[in-house]
Amino acid sequence: MTSIIKMTAFSGADDDGPPCYMLQVDEFKFLLDCGWDASFKMAPIENLKRHIPQIDAVLISHPDTLHLGALPYLVGKLGLKCPMYSTVPVNKMGQLFMYDLYLSHDINEDFDLFSLDDIDVAFERITQLKYNQSCYLKSSSGSGLQITPLPAGYMIGGTIWKIVKDGEEAIVYGVDYNHKKERHLNGCSFEHAVRPHLFITDTYNAYYSQTKRVTRDEELYNTLIKTLRNDGNVLVCIDTAGRVLEVSHLLDQLWKNQDSGLTAYSLVMLNRVAYNVIDFAKSQVEWMSEKIMKAFESQRTNPFQFKFLQICHTLQELAKIPEPKVVLASPCDLEYGFTRDLFVQWCGNPNNCIILTNRSTPGSLARTLYENPNPKTISLEIKRKVKLEGRELDEMKENKSLNDDDDYTYDDVKLEELDASYDSDSGEEEERVETLWHKNKFDLHVRHEKILNIRHFKKAQYVYPFREEKMKFDAYGTFVDPKLFAFADGQNAMNNAKVLKGRKNTEIKGCLYTADVHKCIRSTETLEIQSKIVFIDFEGRSDGESIKSIISKVKPRQLILVRGNKKNTTRLVDEWQSHVMQGGRVLIPRTNEVLDATTDRHIYQVKLKDSVVSALKFSHVKDVEITWLDAQLDMTKYQSDTTTTSINIKKEKRRDDSDNRDMDVDDGSNDPMDVDDDGRDVDDDVMPALVPLAPNLVEKHSAIFINIPRLSDFKQYVISQGVQAEMSGGVLICNNKVAVKKNELGMILLEGTVCDDYYKVRQCLYEQFIIL
Repeated sequence: MTSIIKMTAFSGADDDGPPCYMLQVDEFKFLLDCGWDASFKMAPIENLKRHIPQIDAVLISHPDTLHLGALPYLVGKLGLKCPMYSTVPVNKMGQLFMYDLYLSHDINEDFDLFSLDDIDVAFERITQLKYNQSCYLKSSSGSGLQITPLPAGYMIGGTIWKIVKDGEEAIVYGVDYNHKKERHLNGCSFEHAVRPHLFITDTYNAYYSQTKRVTRDEELYNTLIKTLRNDGNVLVCIDTAGRVLEVSHLLDQLWKNQDSGLTAYSLVMLNRVAYNVIDFAKSQVEWMSEKIMKAFESQRTNPFQFKFLQICHTLQELAKIPEPKVVLASPCDLEYGFTRDLFVQWCGNPNNCIILTNRSTPGSLARTLYENPNPKTISLEIKRKVKLEGRELDEMKENKSLNDDDDYTYDDVKLEELDASYDSDSGEEEERVETLWHKNKFDLHVRHEKILNIRHFKKAQYVYPFREEKMKFDAYGTFVDPKLFAFADGQNAMNNAKVLKGRKNTEIKGCLYTADVHKCIRSTETLEIQSKIVFIDFEGRSDGESIKSIISKVKPRQLILVRGNKKNTTRLVDEWQSHVMQGGRVLIPRTNEVLDATTDRHIYQVKLKDSVVSALKFSHVKDVEITWLDAQLDMTKYQSDTTTTSINIKKEKRRDDSDNRDMDVDDGSNDPMDVDDDGRDVDDDVMPALVPLAPNLVEKHSAIFINIPRLSDFKQYVISQGVQAEMSGGVLICNNKVAVKKNELGMILLEGTVCDDYYKVRQCLYEQFIIL
């Protein structure tokens, strides 16, 4: 591949952290995922911050927080405005993940990393694609780049990204994929990603062995029935809108089985957007497994039209459901939200059971319980909001009144100016008014002097803050308010449906919180753990042996391993050197270091003067033109008569074939692209230039063959030249004397006795190349 390829890992390089990588293909820079963990560590974000203006596109592979958790922050706080791409379910489910994360934090603490508006803006900018739908990037730096999403089999809409430059070899980015067919999803597909130039994958499960699906389901059933019959509750820690679909579908099927003995007990899904998750899953059957699609087409039965699963959005609703019960709650790491609240309530009862379905990120409560499932006690930080009362409330009102006095005149006058133009039909004006009304702080106890001091103020009497609601309509009529058609017992579900319908943040808050003045308090509590803690693997990732088998079938020329322990990754490279990768390179990135993954180590980006370019003679190869140039590097800055290009600079000493077949392990510590001949770092602004070499210094060079002919096409050509040819076992036999074949590295080998037929076939083969 004749492109300059570099990769920088901001997180998830040599540890189990969330994936966040920047991939550079020539001048175009991709951001591959932008995950965040439950602790919201700012170190990866700070490292990424200075690269935000350079990012040209964002590719999102999965909808969970681990893969896109930082996206609202990057858009809302750091000003990320480049195009973003994902599949349709990743866009919708990812938005629900972020809603649940924000609402779960905001109800117990002052959460200011991003807002609901930031979430809406971030996901509105995402371009939604279907599987195997190719999309050509439109920017000038991305000319010739094409991206294609392939199914990953991990979560609904989960993606393996394929990036192709100028129709040449591909770059494949695939993390957290699953080759196994599950109840609601098909397995991953690498059918269209065989023999890529570069494969970026993770080693998270490299040394992890999974139990069989039957054994896992039996363990889940036995744990549930044993706990419920002892009058204990079961907390299943699961994510918001990803793996919860697989687990909920399985449990509803168990409850439907009359012989299971579970129908007498309650089954609940508890998260703040549960109604929207199930509602959207019902409409995305075409993204699910073939079995589900066939059942839907033949029987018209939707797998997510649950019969026994009840939906709750608050702990108050959950308390009304009779015990014992099984509760699917989010998030899976127990760091916040309903799982943490229920864990605090239920962990002291020996009859209860806590089921972990994910190992989660290091440092989380779930990871701690996974590594030590039988702790006697555990200390947790508890966060909660309490209403201000008494003296604290009076002091807050006094401070608020003083602050309102300072900005009273400005806000009210601004409202008056907008009120004059409020009758306009412009949607933009309506949005401006609505934003200001929600932002404004109203004080009903206004001193009369303030009104007299405002120029052109129309109203002389005291009035309550009021804005007339203007009816919105389009060519098809007015918009329907879902509240008018809500059932009495489904009011909570309809209120929470506003989250997905794109309501304003103030409306979402209004349906979930009160406007009482509050403060956030934190306390550390030591809990006695008496409940049973069990880990049952519902992660949905391929295990180590499967990953090894997939890579051996994909046969990448280069492999970049991410998200793995440094010691295990090094050990993995040694094991795969002879069995998986045959002659290719294995690269191991390090956090915040630039990893050079360029195939040809003699490709540099340089400047050429117009006078140099005009003297060159180019040869056509497919859609490009190439030439040979004898020149020397000059680090002097040139003016605007230079042109930026990529050119092959062949050194006198070249690697022989034996060196190319060896396994190279590069940790990214040395970047030859950033060092000049004297060992000095080359500034990005000082790009080296090529100056023609004096004729007396020009030396002869070895011939270079450019092209990759296919044997099938070459067969037709030699037949047209009067040579009998036929294919046998991937080898082209010519006149029963000469054999033409390809080896594992793609090199063409010519074998046969020295005769006229040999020289004729060789000449035909030479004619397939451009020779420099």
